[in-house]
Amino acid sequence: MSNFWQTLPKPFFVLAPMEEVTDTVFRRIISSCGRPDVMVTEFTSVEGLASEIGRSKVIHRLQYTPEEQPLVAQIWGITPEHYYQAGVYAREQGFAGLDINMGCPVKKVIKQGACSALIKNPNLASDIIKAAKEGAQDIPVSVKTRIGFGEIQTEEWIGFLLQHNLDALTVHGRTVKELSDYPTHWDEIGKAVKLKNQLSPETVIIGNGDILSYQQGLAMAEQYKVDGIMIGRGVFHNPWIFDPKIDPNDLSTELKVQKLIEHIQLFDQTWGDEKHFAVMKKCFKMYLNNFPGASEIRAKLMSCTTAEECIDILRNI
Repeated sequence: MSNFWQTLPKPFFVLAPMEEVTDTVFRRIISSCGRPDVMVTEFTSVEGLASEIGRSKVIHRLQYTPEEQPLVAQIWGITPEHYYQAGVYAREQGFAGLDINMGCPVKKVIKQGACSALIKNPNLASDIIKAAKEGAQDIPVSVKTRIGFGEIQTEEWIGFLLQHNLDALTVHGRTVKELSDYPTHWDEIGKAVKLKNQLSPETVIIGNGDILSYQQGLAMAEQYKVDGIMIGRGVFHNPWIFDPKIDPNDLSTELKVQKLIEHIQLFDQTWGDEKHFAVMKKCFKMYLNNFPGASEIRAKLMSCTTAEECIDILRNI
């Protein structure tokens, strides 16, 4: 299998992995609005995948359709052997790539020693990367991380990761301590690019943080020389963010409502009772905003418990 990262147009755009958001339904809906060049799954526990009972609880996170390719499976955990197994699984299931989460700042995850906690445990991080690459074999392996834990450590931490010949490295320009409460340090992302040029020229660098439009992404890619731009929360402000030809302010309320109905229907058809419908509610504001009565409609929808209730309200707008 070829390394798809090397064949993408530059700068390319990536839909960020977001917990309980970027499932197969969300990815397909966003693609119908404006297709990103690459998409990433929700992050999936390698420990969960390693056992039969655990796999039954997490496997839905890796559900996908061929139309979502190139799709990267993102994984997390603390056991190198389980990363090896996850690499084998990702390869066998036809994923275009495998991404290791070393950036999630959630406290309960950090307490396990996983994700961003690995910034403080480089020996384990190294073992994990090696095991994942061994299992993945010919599919590219990447890492998504931050620029430090309690303080900025770009040279030390990003430089360390670049010694592992990663196929791609996504740099979120904040420390773990900063969460999302501070402006992104794009100058540090630019520093990561310079480190890459010195240490691992073939590694693709993706910048992530505070990108709210396609045009802003292009500007940041040009200024800081990253190969790609990853957009997460920006998609909640504009589901059409990956199509530079569409100004969301020009879209009719009717079109936005119809897209939400489509989203709800696909969610219901795909998951049925497998997922609680409340998960869908965090997406309502993506479509219902910037028109008179939008907040009142959202309030009605938030009280709904089924897809049918929501669709009845939306069709009567």
